[in-house]
Amino acid sequence: MPLIEVQHLSKSYASGDETVQALRGVEFSISQGEFITIMGRSGSGKSTLLSILGGMNRPTSGTVEVAGTDLYSLSSERLADFRSQRLGFVFQSFNLVGYLTALENVMLPLAICRTGSKEKRAAARDALSRVGLAGKEDRLPNQLSGGEQERVAIARAIVNRPDILFADEPTGNLDSKTSLEMMNLFRTLNGAGQTVVMVTHNPENCDYSDRSICLRDGQVVVEC
Repeated sequence: MPLIEVQHLSKSYASGDETVQALRGVEFSISQGEFITIMGRSGSGKSTLLSILGGMNRPTSGTVEVAGTDLYSLSSERLADFRSQRLGFVFQSFNLVGYLTALENVMLPLAICRTGSKEKRAAARDALSRVGLAGKEDRLPNQLSGGEQERVAIARAIVNRPDILFADEPTGNLDSKTSLEMMNLFRTLNGAGQTVVMVTHNPENCDYSDRSICLRDGQVVVEC
């Protein structure tokens, strides 16, 4: 069974008097342990697709199954629980809390977990170590470089050991050297068994993935 199964997926928005068709009959599957890049020009539907896969944007029609669960058949509360327990997210803007240390930022997803503070701190330290930030647990975001802030964001996304790590343009605000470091990190995480689904505008990032899903005008095409 595929880890992600998408069938007949469509999404439309009202824009004034017009209806914008962001996705049109999208279908594909992703297996456990794959590293997938989603490519396409601006406006092709990449970020819309990622938000739907991540349970954050209800489609107009079609289904998304993740680990055998039909996401949008769940109630809002159960869907939120599924996201927090099974999925991890990394965004271009990092979204770190400025007055919290790296360790405290990584611990945020664990707030709802029924484990003790000691266990949560240990899990956060382990996640920071996995992204190469051991020894920098007590630093605030403004004491870290852009690449280090991204690593904190990735550590926060994987601290719950999610089934899938979603990343939306994670190298978009980084210089070329730091972008290369981040892509190597995603590849390392994937090599350790983490399923990764990444939206990117950079064709060079596709070299790190197993395959690419290319979108054009809201549809899957053979070539971007």
